[in-house]
Amino acid sequence: MKKMGSFRCSGPKMFSFLLICVTLWSHLSGSSGASSSRRPNIVLILTDDLDVAIGGLKILSVSYRVFFPQFVASPLCCPSRASILTGKYPHNHHVINNTLDGNCSSKAWQKSEEPHTFPALLKASAGYQTFFAGKYLNQYGHSEAGGVEHIPPGWSYWVGLDKNSKYYNYTLSVNGKAQKHGADYSKDYLTDLLANMSLDFLQYKTSYQPFFLMVSTPAPHSPWTAAPQYQNRFNNTKAPRDPNFNVHGKDKHWLIRQAKTPMSNSSIQFLDDAFRGRWQTLLSVDDLVEKIVKRLEVRGELNNTYIFFTSDNGYHTGQFSLPVDKRQLYEFDIRVPLMVRGPNIKPNQTSKMLVANVDLGPTILDIAGYNVNKTQMDGMSFLPIMEGKMNSSSWRTDILVEYEGEGRNKSDPACPLLGPGVSECFPDCVCEDSYNNTYACVRTIAPSSNLQYCEFDDNEVFVEVYNVTADPYQLTNIAKTIDKEVLEKMNHRLMMLQSCSGQSCRTPGVYDPRYKFDPRQMFTSHSWRLSRLRQTLK
Repeated sequence: MKKMGSFRCSGPKMFSFLLICVTLWSHLSGSSGASSSRRPNIVLILTDDLDVAIGGLKILSVSYRVFFPQFVASPLCCPSRASILTGKYPHNHHVINNTLDGNCSSKAWQKSEEPHTFPALLKASAGYQTFFAGKYLNQYGHSEAGGVEHIPPGWSYWVGLDKNSKYYNYTLSVNGKAQKHGADYSKDYLTDLLANMSLDFLQYKTSYQPFFLMVSTPAPHSPWTAAPQYQNRFNNTKAPRDPNFNVHGKDKHWLIRQAKTPMSNSSIQFLDDAFRGRWQTLLSVDDLVEKIVKRLEVRGELNNTYIFFTSDNGYHTGQFSLPVDKRQLYEFDIRVPLMVRGPNIKPNQTSKMLVANVDLGPTILDIAGYNVNKTQMDGMSFLPIMEGKMNSSSWRTDILVEYEGEGRNKSDPACPLLGPGVSECFPDCVCEDSYNNTYACVRTIAPSSNLQYCEFDDNEVFVEVYNVTADPYQLTNIAKTIDKEVLEKMNHRLMMLQSCSGQSCRTPGVYDPRYKFDPRQMFTSHSWRLSRLRQTLK
């Protein structure tokens, strides 16, 4: 494991004072040390834009006991984070993008969803002391959403980043009070500051309650600002040149087809620099994880603590000639790491069962002893999988991925030929998003199939289907060659999932032996989609 330098970021005085007061109360109440009979502690480490498909885990030295092929409910920060917090798909929590208008940390979100997040239930109903530090939702702190004075329900101690990921020159909400930070590495580098505030919490928290600690790092999100000691690492590293790198997605949605192949030299240089910067920022995340694990070990609490490590979405650097971003339906954007260690989990496991980020909340509540069936969550607890108490025959075979594209009403002046409706455009007029980059997918993993079925909400109901076992880089869209009965079943399943809520989101999928396909159950309001689908695939 890497060793950190000797510096120590200074935590906020008010925050430390509150923690010290809690510690004194804990001693006065006669509690000392961690109790082995106490309910487990839980730590959730959430990174920002960390992939699996393009090597994001290669440089991390932290070890866990079980690795899952986790998928996100949406490949964009705010909708995905909302799914983690609520255990719901985007069509149920209604956060569709990173803007206030898209319900990201809006007043409507605060009223309808925040009171029912899993941290709120942990604190109010399960008796956990809770700590949050880092990026929450992209519009948190906005003046129209209550500013940094707003503390979401469910947090005993709150250190929320104002707006989106940064490394320097940011504002924190420390229990509702604004605290500004500059560009002094020893005091302000955000990843390290979050690490040290987490250590302060572990040091001064009460000893008579179980705890939930969530730390949400800026890394490896742009602007990819590395700590000084890591700025010269990976100098010769380039983004992976996998088979889908810098190739034309000729059979894909129009937004992918508009990308220029081969990419310009400037775009390739940009994405290689971004890839290298991402890895450099992750070295500080590695330090953060190591510090938290060591502190738990020193305090005798590690063996009674579940630690989850994951990300809000994946990322791409040059796949299908898209320079850098997320927002697409492919594995590089929707698949993220999920690694867990904790009590009763055997080491060195890689699970093949399908887990989504809507399952994190139900799983954490299950660990805490809270009845998940009392919630409206769409996800499932995978605690039985981690403990070896469930096999694939009784677990789900598919999950839903949803994304609502964003675009600008006016044409990009640098790319007028593309017209209005696009966004995230690069200087060479390759755009990463658009209004009609709006889609929903069924992602299936079962013993007999490893498929992805997606429909776009556009005039042609464009369909993409991939056999991920035979085609792991998703080079060939098989929508026009796959058996038509399979397509109709997948179309039906997609409509079911897009309309699901709670328990109905956990019904058997197409490749589950318990699945029964009844065309009479087709939703009349969606019948046009099936007829259009049939016309498209003739």
